[in-house]
Amino acid sequence: MTHSNDIPTSSRISGFYRRTVDQRVSLVAGWADLNVDERAALAQGGLDLDQADHMIENVVGTHGLPLGIAVNFTINGRDYLIPMAIEEPSVVAGASYAARLARAGGGFSAHATAPEMIAQIQVLDVVDPWSARHKLLAHRERLMARADEIDPLILRLGGGMRDIEVQVIERSPVGPMLELRLVYDCRDAMGANALNTIAETLAGTVAEIAGGRVNLRIISNLADRRLARARCVIPSSALEIEGYPGAVVVARIVEAYALAVSSPYRAATHNKGIMNGVDAVVVATGNDWRAIEAGAHAYAARTGRYTSLSHWEANAEGDLVGTLEMPMAVGTVGGATRVHPTARAALKILRVQSAVELAGVIAAVGLAQNLAALRALASEGIQSGHMKLHARQVAVAAGAVGAQIEQVAQRILVAQRLAHLLAGRDPKLLLHQVHARDHLGHRMLHLDPGVHLDEEEAVLLVEDE
Repeated sequence: MTHSNDIPTSSRISGFYRRTVDQRVSLVAGWADLNVDERAALAQGGLDLDQADHMIENVVGTHGLPLGIAVNFTINGRDYLIPMAIEEPSVVAGASYAARLARAGGGFSAHATAPEMIAQIQVLDVVDPWSARHKLLAHRERLMARADEIDPLILRLGGGMRDIEVQVIERSPVGPMLELRLVYDCRDAMGANALNTIAETLAGTVAEIAGGRVNLRIISNLADRRLARARCVIPSSALEIEGYPGAVVVARIVEAYALAVSSPYRAATHNKGIMNGVDAVVVATGNDWRAIEAGAHAYAARTGRYTSLSHWEANAEGDLVGTLEMPMAVGTVGGATRVHPTARAALKILRVQSAVELAGVIAAVGLAQNLAALRALASEGIQSGHMKLHARQVAVAAGAVGAQIEQVAQRILVAQRLAHLLAGRDPKLLLHQVHARDHLGHRMLHLDPGVHLDEEEAVLLVEDE
């Protein structure tokens, strides 16, 4: 929806994908009130060589990713445009479509716990580990007070030390040891720098109190105290598609989820679909996607067996209910979130006010991406819509440029559909043995032998009208 000046008044923007790039940029700029520099960051990737050279070592260039906008999102009663940096086709389209489905049930609800992170201090060579644990806990207030002196700004903002825990590890490959955990509220920061500094500062005092030797002092990326949760209810009627009543789609989605709960082989792919959405927003906002991935998969295996991060079921009315809970250690201050111009623009597009709000939004996107993949898998299959987008990449790889890309992509799709048809008529004929040049006239597209229509996991492309 847009008003007379073509500035969106809601995230429900019909036909957004059909507009030109310039038109999309104008709509998003109007939505977020982007200035000239911020618009330029979107167009140019935002990062010049000088900036890059100050971010990492041995810089020789920059590496770009497409930045798309997922539309239709309503989260906690508020509309969001979601910036997503990702190279895989159909992820942005799938998230937009799933958000439209969720909109029919009132949108997503999402929240996050306090932004508490853990740093670990490893203590070895302790003669009596249990006695050392008792001594460390007796000095808990002293250690916490010292830690709060290190970053007075976070303390003024309401963050700071929350707890100290001490675990005795009686058996390990190097014998008994202590694990001291510092629980720290990072506020709007991701927290790695603060936690690592605190752990290193306290290490000497901890070794003295415990009568041992400190080795590791480092943040943990299993942020199980910093959880984000999202939920949606999808009316069964919204899931109806040709040949598949809504109740059937609901049942099949729940059945597909059941395999992810029961089999780690499916759970890995199921959770990868969630992370398609999560990582794309994390990367767009300049956060540490590697830390998010590590925490997510560790959390999925917290019971000793790797399983699904999400949960799907049918409620008493027969509608589909989905929930997602996962660690979400993201920040809106510090690091690349404030150094990278495109990351700054992405945060402005999101219009989030805190790291806690950002965490909830990202969880909703992850749940949406999971829904999109499951809906496609439970009905006509994952490849049908994906190939509409993948065909464009194939066309570019074959040398098509400009307007030729869409023309060639459409012919690829025709050839693929014909190949499926011919393979279906002969049960002994494998799909990869059917070639477009064998069954289409000489005036039709001949696929280059080096171009393959590979199967990839993706979500269904559905026009968001």
